[in-house]
Amino acid sequence: MASTRAAIRYAKAILDIANSKGVAQAVNKDMTTIGSTIKENLELSTFIQNPTTKVEVKESVLLEVFANVNAVTTSLFRLLFENKRFEILGAITSEYNKLFDELNNVETAKVTTAIAMDAALEAKVLAKIATLSNKKITIENIVDPSIIGGFILRIGDKQYNASIANRLQVLKRELSN
Repeated sequence: MASTRAAIRYAKAILDIANSKGVAQAVNKDMTTIGSTIKENLELSTFIQNPTTKVEVKESVLLEVFANVNAVTTSLFRLLFENKRFEILGAITSEYNKLFDELNNVETAKVTTAIAMDAALEAKVLAKIATLSNKKITIENIVDPSIIGGFILRIGDKQYNASIANRLQVLKRELSN
């Protein structure tokens, strides 16, 4: 819990600095790249989380791995080095992306389907969602074969479940009563 609050504070500070320098978009791309790299690379994630590794080594490795990032992003590495907080870097990147989207009035709609959506279906879903929200919407497609068919739409804290698995569950409850 404390690391999440700390990650939010770091993300807000970096966003403020990036906005004041006019590089918030570039830093957002950096944060997306860093976050996905940490998630996808178990070795890097373990290295960052390892408490026995010296912070000097962590900083030099991150500066080498992410050599092409913006100066504001590099300053985040320096700040994490000074405060010995590299273990929350993944959480900071995630929080920065959320704050950046909020600032730019962008919302992510998570659409869970049994099979991957094609471009035509994604365009239809995007058009329908646009009528429900006044924000710019991006779609994240999650494939989950266990829903059998249909879809589950989640925008912010609202969810609409039109999956076949849900309908079967409702039918099962009705028949058991």
